[in-house]
Amino acid sequence: MATFYPVLLQLAGRPCVVIGGGPVAEAKVAALLRSQACVTVVAPELTPALAQWAAQGQLRWVPREYLPGDLSGAFLAIAATDDPRTNERIWQEAEQRRVLLNAVDDVSHCHFIAPAVHRQGDITVAVSTNGQSPALAVLVRDRIASLIGPEYGELASILGEMRAEVNRRLPDPESRKALWQAVLAAGALELVREGRPDDLRRRIRELARQMAGESCAEEQHPR
Repeated sequence: MATFYPVLLQLAGRPCVVIGGGPVAEAKVAALLRSQACVTVVAPELTPALAQWAAQGQLRWVPREYLPGDLSGAFLAIAATDDPRTNERIWQEAEQRRVLLNAVDDVSHCHFIAPAVHRQGDITVAVSTNGQSPALAVLVRDRIASLIGPEYGELASILGEMRAEVNRRLPDPESRKALWQAVLAAGALELVREGRPDDLRRRIRELARQMAGESCAEEQHPR
């Protein structure tokens, strides 16, 4: 089996189709809605949560079994059917229309697999076993998640906030890489844990100024 290529997708506003209306489909739809995808669910019946989301207008419900053509215009699709024959039909349409497909627990009909995910602010940890054992992926994810507290999310936010300023001062990619490595090695996380985010910002600015060869006067009176 080929190794899956790890990637995070931007789905905001993109049409996504979920075939199936059971608990597994519900979990997949919840993740798609968090990504602000435009979700259509094709299923004769829905779980209470899915029915509520449909009633609230958070998703579009097509109340019937899958039919060829249901993936028309979709960017991504998920088959949560527990029916290998239906998965095969969905796969054939996905191949024809070049729609990315994930068939739950059916790796042979997957263009992508959904990893076990932990989020902490802008930090995303995604663990996959190449489709071999989702339960093991969850175990590994939970062990990693136990090491990543909210301070990591706050640190990511601060570094993102400072990125444009650093890019302006250090146009060379290698210099920027060296700066961020130096910042993280010099106790950035500890400053966040101690509630000193402004000290971290000052440290980043000072290091960027030094690496750019700016004088103190230029720092105080930027051009």
